[in-house]
Amino acid sequence: MDDNLKKIIPFVKKYKRNAILNIVFNIFYALFSTLLMVTLIPTLNVLFDKTKQVFVEPQYEGFGKIGKYLNNYFNYQITTISNESGIQTALLFVVGIVITTALLKNFFNYLASNQSTVLRNGVLTDLREKLYSKIIHLPISYYSDQRKGDVMTKMLGDIGEVQNSFFQIFELIIREPITIVFSLLSMLIISVKLTLFVFIFIPVSGFIISRIGKSLKSKSVQAQHEQGVFISTLDETLTGLKVVKSYNAENIFISKFNASIYKLLKLNTSIANKNNLASPMSEFLGIMSIASLLLYGGYLVLLDKSLDATAFIGYIALAYTILTPAKAISKASYQVKSGLAAAERVFTLLEQENTVTNKPDAFVKHTFDKGITVKNINFAYQEENVLKNFSFEVEKGKTVALVGQSGSGKSTIANLLTRFYDINDGSILVDGVEVRDWDMHALRGLIGLVTQDSILFNESIKNNLLIGKPNATDEEIIEALKVANAYEFVSTLPNGINTNIGDAGGKLSGGQKQRLSIARAVLKNPPIMILDEATSALDTESEKLVQDALEKMMQNRTSIVIAHRLSTIQKADNIIVMQKGEIVEQGKHAELIAKNGTYARLVALQSLE
Repeated sequence: MDDNLKKIIPFVKKYKRNAILNIVFNIFYALFSTLLMVTLIPTLNVLFDKTKQVFVEPQYEGFGKIGKYLNNYFNYQITTISNESGIQTALLFVVGIVITTALLKNFFNYLASNQSTVLRNGVLTDLREKLYSKIIHLPISYYSDQRKGDVMTKMLGDIGEVQNSFFQIFELIIREPITIVFSLLSMLIISVKLTLFVFIFIPVSGFIISRIGKSLKSKSVQAQHEQGVFISTLDETLTGLKVVKSYNAENIFISKFNASIYKLLKLNTSIANKNNLASPMSEFLGIMSIASLLLYGGYLVLLDKSLDATAFIGYIALAYTILTPAKAISKASYQVKSGLAAAERVFTLLEQENTVTNKPDAFVKHTFDKGITVKNINFAYQEENVLKNFSFEVEKGKTVALVGQSGSGKSTIANLLTRFYDINDGSILVDGVEVRDWDMHALRGLIGLVTQDSILFNESIKNNLLIGKPNATDEEIIEALKVANAYEFVSTLPNGINTNIGDAGGKLSGGQKQRLSIARAVLKNPPIMILDEATSALDTESEKLVQDALEKMMQNRTSIVIAHRLSTIQKADNIIVMQKGEIVEQGKHAELIAKNGTYARLVALQSLE
């Protein structure tokens, strides 16, 4: 058995009942598919007045002679009905058997398809649920080397391929072989010689039909809106993963995503059941048409005497039933290979090792008491170090600013402190405890993060802020908005804090989005604030409002400010000037200006700009 197929089996165990029922219903489907063709033979006998007259009810003599017994018993019933009610009544009787058999065949086909639908969509949903949980818990570093589109393809395309592949395998080993076995047994009972001929005939005919036959595919109604919701959630999760993790909001997004995929599960099941009903219903109606033709044909043969018939039509019809499952097995074998390849890609992601995890005895504390110490850290995203023997300290309640050219390693400090990445050498201590020894949720619970890119979600303003504090009241939200200088514009919106801000906050200006990001951090009310170039992308007017909001927020908090615009950090307790991952200067604004060094040149350049 393929290794990837073995990995799917645990997902199936949850739906064991549906799998067993599918097998049972498929056995009955195969049985009545065969009987449907078998019942055509006595029907044709009645049509062409070839029924053997049996006047004494036959006795059962054992399984070895069951074929002879069934044939004689059926002929006995036809003989009795013909003698008592006439030949047309006998014809109605055999046609009624054909119709009943067809109804039962399609009824069990529908039941089997329903169980298969629950099984397929259930496995699909469970795989998506587990894969999304994996995606959201993998570290930021994993996505530095991955294309977001590849991850989304695994979630959207490959899992669907796995679903279809599993369904093909299920029918490949259950439904189609059973149909072939029942048909061959019936054919052997009717004629051994013809059956031996069929063994030569099937491969040739199957090949020809597979070449010229048209593949019929049912087309279901597209659920674009519902599908778009979970795709959007996945996209936003990957785009805003830093915010999600820093606010310990993984469970919020997992709940939101799961709610979406379960809605999609319900919709897909409903659509699939309608599609499942379409095929058996159309076939049954086709049989009804044939039954009508048989009734009319019976009139032409028995009364009008204008039609001839052949004795082996029924057998040919039975033999033909083998071709469809044989072709399906041939076709499915190729689809299975494609599906197993997709499964390999899915399970590669599911089995991806998470390199940033909590230790078994991780340190948990929900208060910040002393300060942050960075000691001789070295860090490289790939080969060349971004930070080299980097050290600094920030006491509780103080503000440290990191300045320097792009690529000097400023934002890396934020990534390491929040433990989006793990350092290569050295240590980062929060209240004297190494960040790798902290419980990540406890550590991130102490930190508020405001980034240069205002990462907002396609939700209301209220729900965007609740990521920081899920149980916050409307009054607390409004107070946070006021601190962030955001309530003035929020109060003018049509629905206030319940206004949807569009995809990535697209309905708002850059300054408005940034103030909402600050309000989210204010609502969380963490003792440590990290501001990663929070004003660099703003115009002058917006910058003043945002800077005022930042100053309000940083009061009585320990703050690490990563700044591009130096005018925003002049009040910092310590300004660290970085160049190529190293500290070249540090001190207060006035001290650094007096030194007339790198910082003074940067200030002069920005003044000229």
